[in-house]
Amino acid sequence: MLNHTTLIIIITVIVSLLAWQNKTLFNRLIFYPPAVNNGQWDRFVTHGFIHADSMHLLFNMFTLYFFGRAIEGLYQPFLLGYGFVVFYVLAIIVAMIPSYVKNKNNASYLSLGASGGVSAVLFAFILLAPWERIYLFAVIPIPAILFAVAYIFYSIYADRRGGSNINHMAHMWGGAFGVIATIVLEPKVLPHFINALLSPGF
Repeated sequence: MLNHTTLIIIITVIVSLLAWQNKTLFNRLIFYPPAVNNGQWDRFVTHGFIHADSMHLLFNMFTLYFFGRAIEGLYQPFLLGYGFVVFYVLAIIVAMIPSYVKNKNNASYLSLGASGGVSAVLFAFILLAPWERIYLFAVIPIPAILFAVAYIFYSIYADRRGGSNINHMAHMWGGAFGVIATIVLEPKVLPHFINALLSPGF
């Protein structure tokens, strides 16, 4: 039986491929504030299952594959075994809310990609193993906690600088949701994180 991480990846890849072949479908799934204002609230979810191009899709699914499998078991006992799926989908929704509030009346705003959900998974993993090595660009090893700090600062900087189609704030809010939701579901994670943080291992 497929684990839920792999199932999410398969669905995301299929939907992204279909959307690339069908512009009407692509436009219906992408996050677009005027459409949301007209009642298409499902776009809060659907935008997380389409991607701009193959590299965007590959990067998100590569990250989800490795870190999703590592933490999925933590959420397994919740919601009849579907805790991880709900956690992931809620992260996509929550990560988009600040951008929606900011761009509610912006008819030129568009957003897509699973980054909010993937960031939640990544930051939840950091709670469990803050000194585990993460390979930046799949090459450079860096402790997970240092990556998280750099990730936050870069997201804030890039968002303020602008000039990019990447929703950097969705990355940061998704990560924040991942941390908060994980601690709420399993409070023991917080003392575990603090103890692990005070006992660095490389």
